[in-house]
Amino acid sequence: MKVALIQMNSGADKAANLEQARGLIEDAIASERPDWVCLPEVFDFMGGSRSDKMAAAETMPNGPAYSMMRDLAKKHRVFIHAGSMLEKIEGEERVGNTTVAFDRDGGELARYRKIHMFDITAPDGAQYNESASFRPGDAVVTYDCEGVTVGCSICYDLRFPDLFQALADKGAQMIALPAAFTLQTGKDHWEVLIRARAIETETYVCASAQVGTHMQGNEPRATWGHSMVVDPWGHVTAQASDGVGWVAGRVDPVRVERVRAMIPVARHKRRLS
Repeated sequence: MKVALIQMNSGADKAANLEQARGLIEDAIASERPDWVCLPEVFDFMGGSRSDKMAAAETMPNGPAYSMMRDLAKKHRVFIHAGSMLEKIEGEERVGNTTVAFDRDGGELARYRKIHMFDITAPDGAQYNESASFRPGDAVVTYDCEGVTVGCSICYDLRFPDLFQALADKGAQMIALPAAFTLQTGKDHWEVLIRARAIETETYVCASAQVGTHMQGNEPRATWGHSMVVDPWGHVTAQASDGVGWVAGRVDPVRVERVRAMIPVARHKRRLS
């Protein structure tokens, strides 16, 4: 299965973000002819205030971001793992950070809300408090992509191996990781953690990232980029250059089977009290 990872620099202009996403998806499809396309976290709206996020969120399955992804999947006969979008949740003052996956007919395959909230103070003193704006999910989600089981995760989820093990236990052969990893944490932890999760679960990890700077109010925030495909042995088989664009790679279920046969960690796992 050929995959294409879209790398974006989204900001607080939703219409501009959607046009950027459309152009990159269509360019990647024309150039690479992928079976599966993944966008980064919050590709539709990044930055702004809490009220800006609420205004930009959409009720699914309505709304411009959802509709565009559905229509592009159907038009180009391609699976689209729509990174994550801001989802309006009825009766909730926070929004969902929500992945939606579409099949070649534009049908919704899966929906996943980010579980782990990025509530930290970065090394430079910048504070991130996602739980103030985002309502966490609680479901472990996989879906079938023409015989390849895809697991869903988003950004900060990467630091929680239990989620990745749960996805592997549900049969995941590939785990999608849309992200907006910060520059400061990304330069030291991004590749190390992705490779570790791939090795531990013996799956492909396909990580599609935001890159460059966006504004959080009056404060600039920088993201790391480096979208990549990592195989079940932990090898980086494809990686994006700096800047907006895409990278293409391949996912081979036979490779997953071979690695799991060589080191059958799932069979050797013991429950610890």
